[in-house]
Amino acid sequence: MPIDPALTFIPVRIAVLTVSDTRGPADDRSGDTLVARLTEAGHQLADRAIEKDDVAAITRRLTGWIDDPAIDCVISTGGTGVTGRDVTPEALEQVAEKMIPGFGELFRWLSYQSIGTSTVQSRACAGVARGTYLFALPGSTGAVKDGWDGILRDQLDSRHRPCNFVELMPRLTER
Repeated sequence: MPIDPALTFIPVRIAVLTVSDTRGPADDRSGDTLVARLTEAGHQLADRAIEKDDVAAITRRLTGWIDDPAIDCVISTGGTGVTGRDVTPEALEQVAEKMIPGFGELFRWLSYQSIGTSTVQSRACAGVARGTYLFALPGSTGAVKDGWDGILRDQLDSRHRPCNFVELMPRLTER
């Protein structure tokens, strides 16, 4: 979709959360990939963390970031599969006020182009909580690339037409 160069780019303040029982800062390739892409696009890295696959820990982190006025958006990687330890969608659903079902649907459609039917194992999802966007991507670098390059790069660009998530930000807390 087209970027309208006549419009002003508005940087989004994004927090990156890696959910993993095994990764640390030295080997968080998915988080590194996401940070590189969002900063290259002109956005601001507002914070970054790694949490274990634990609903309470993830929920606490998300709630803290949702309550932080310096964070507009949270993008997580990992914990979206179907195993017993994959609990990121459950945590996101606990804090979200509204879910964005089309995000997961579009992610799986894009992912299908790369990995075929294996995409059915992804529970990528998105929502909004108190004016903060929440996006949960699978933990592979390929999934991060699919999610960022195929959806988030455009939807988090205020110049994207015909519409984008950024232009809705001032209205997310309307009642």
